[in-house]
Amino acid sequence: MKTNIVLLVLLLATAVLQGCYAQNNNKQRHMDSTNNKKNEVYSRTDSSKVVLSNDEWKKILSPEVYTVAREKGTERPYTSKYENSKEIGTYYCAVCGNALFKSDTKFESGCGWPSFYEPISKGSIIYAPDNSYGMERTEVMCGRCKSHLGHVFEDGPPPTGLRYCINGVVLDFAKAQEAEKKYKEGQ
Repeated sequence: MKTNIVLLVLLLATAVLQGCYAQNNNKQRHMDSTNNKKNEVYSRTDSSKVVLSNDEWKKILSPEVYTVAREKGTERPYTSKYENSKEIGTYYCAVCGNALFKSDTKFESGCGWPSFYEPISKGSIIYAPDNSYGMERTEVMCGRCKSHLGHVFEDGPPPTGLRYCINGVVLDFAKAQEAEKKYKEGQ
């Protein structure tokens, strides 16, 4: 009986660790995705790859965005303004402006971070194995600037069965009406 309880506790602990959250060695603060005005590479229309050194990124990103995007940090769960958002529009990389997810692919996963079941395009996200913290996960990064976004898991809803668990601090959002207005103004 005692062995069964220990095994149950170990299984529960493992399940919790398999979630999105990975401890960051730095003290966590409430994270804000406000872009630094000096970020000249930020563009929602330019699709060219962005390659900068971490020293250059540090000069143009807020400390919160830099910690997650360049140091593969994790914001605290349930602190993202996008976690429970139901607004219609597009989610962009807060680092470079690359389109990442449409709001109609967002769902409530209960993990504490904004979750999506499908990226906006095949090239908007790149993948890498992540075996940190004794876990086997797949890291997702921006396809344009290679900034860390979060992880993808195979426990999402149909049609993909995937759950892209994304740090909200590395997301920007444009409401559908705003995007349409800007598009028409640009014509």
